[in-house]
Amino acid sequence: MKLLAYFDAFLKGTVNLNQTRLGQLDDRVRAITSTLKGDAQIGELYVDHSPQGSWAHRTIIKPLNNHEFDADILLQLNEVDGWDPKEYLRETRAAFKRSTTYRPKVTKKNRCCRITYAGDCHVDVVPYVVLGDGREVIVNYAENEFEETNPKGFTDWMKEKDDLTNENLRRVIRLLKYVRDYKQTFTIPSVILTTLLGERVQAWDAASRYSDTPTALKTILSDLSSWLDLYPLMPPLPDPGCPQTTFNHRWNQAQYENFRKKIKLYSEWAREAYEEEEKTTSLAAWQRIFGTSFHKPSIAEKSLTASPQRPSPREDRAPREQYIEELGFSWKGGHSLRIDAEVLPHKGFRNGSLRHLRKVRTLQDLEFSITTDVPEPYELYWKVRNRGAEAEDHGQLRGEIFLDKERARKRRESTRWKGRHYVEAYIVKNGKVLATDHHEVEIT
Repeated sequence: MKLLAYFDAFLKGTVNLNQTRLGQLDDRVRAITSTLKGDAQIGELYVDHSPQGSWAHRTIIKPLNNHEFDADILLQLNEVDGWDPKEYLRETRAAFKRSTTYRPKVTKKNRCCRITYAGDCHVDVVPYVVLGDGREVIVNYAENEFEETNPKGFTDWMKEKDDLTNENLRRVIRLLKYVRDYKQTFTIPSVILTTLLGERVQAWDAASRYSDTPTALKTILSDLSSWLDLYPLMPPLPDPGCPQTTFNHRWNQAQYENFRKKIKLYSEWAREAYEEEEKTTSLAAWQRIFGTSFHKPSIAEKSLTASPQRPSPREDRAPREQYIEELGFSWKGGHSLRIDAEVLPHKGFRNGSLRHLRKVRTLQDLEFSITTDVPEPYELYWKVRNRGAEAEDHGQLRGEIFLDKERARKRRESTRWKGRHYVEAYIVKNGKVLATDHHEVEIT
């Protein structure tokens, strides 16, 4: 059974970080950044700061088993001629050491300065620089190297995936982080867990497959288990916002193998709990995953929970719009597909990765390409869906699905109508959809 009210109460009462502590985190970050801006050295280099990681993605959970919860912020600094990469981290630490408040709290890590609030939380301050050539980088202190990153692109990607699930992806990530910290049967960095779960979200029949939290949990766990079955050895784990950077250095093969086994087990348990029709038996099955804190909501807890979740209705259909699930294919899944979009050079306009640029102007050309682990041969289908008043007023709403007959594995489009549009791709083999991906395109 779904036990929707149980999930809602469990998330609100046990898993989610409460608003009081989130407010306290805001206050602490304001104090940290105020100190840095007022520092004689770093203050002159300060450009901006922004939430990163689970704080930006809204997937922070309450700490368990004497753990602290953590939050990351990016500290954007101006580039300094002649500085080695490690100087940015060294000087950030020096600024904290000049503060009587933060001197006893700061620890230098390999990519950040950690400010620890004992027994409660820590804030990782990550120096971040936009280089003269446009690259966005953080620092690897041990190697004295810059590492390319695209934090805003990752956050945008996460939001796209979460929107496809009616915000249930964020809830699933919180639940799996809780299982990790509660059971302590597997180890995985949060950024890798977020990436693996988010990449399993598919455009196929999203309104049904992610209609509520337990349905999304069962679906995503099943798809993740199927994908992990393909890889006895840890595959490359690219950053969705910056594909040239991978997360593999943050994990190892033994941890990956164990995670693979545990996800298979927990996926089976989730399916059994979901499909069990007897309420008491279903509750016991869910408790096998989450423990006894997952229980029938009390009257007080019920008063704090929201009404049952409802899937977001599909937007109004464009005149010629098609959906892949209506074309006679069946769903199999188990593979991955990624769309990358490149804004092509055009005089007077910025070009490069759309994930980095985030938005594109009208009258520019885009090239979409794919990366997939589906072995050849297969069929590739594209869908380009534009929205907005301009396209509608000119009778140019699109949404047809078409086959990549030339097997180019690429598609070029021109930007014409302002609005938030999207492109989807589907890999089909033997009449079954093995993988999909979705890429937002914002035209200004």
